[in-house]
Amino acid sequence: MKWQGRSRRTYTGAKIKSARSKRKFELGRESADTHINETKRKNVSTRGGNRKVRLLQCNVANVTDAQGKTQKTTIETVTGNTANEHYVRRNILTKGSVIKTPLGNAKITSRPGQDGVVNAVLLE
Repeated sequence: MKWQGRSRRTYTGAKIKSARSKRKFELGRESADTHINETKRKNVSTRGGNRKVRLLQCNVANVTDAQGKTQKTTIETVTGNTANEHYVRRNILTKGSVIKTPLGNAKITSRPGQDGVVNAVLLE
């Protein structure tokens, strides 16, 4: 399990003596690392009875052009990613990734690992 609580060390490296143990609300989950393949989704229960849709694999995107017209198109490959340069080589889809489609290059605006869909805006 991933823990997202405060570090047990200060910025100088000194150890902080903990006044309490880990808490359930500090738990995190591994990232979805959505990549290009036939669409596969997974529902994840979250706090308060809500749910998130993890998009594990996807090969289609909703691409919007400058006039506001949206089309469903296939994803060919990932051409750029400011979050992590290695995601380009592994074809991982994240928010901000630049993808190559038959309509042209597009930038992903949704969060595929949390929303369960790939929405993108066409780049000029």
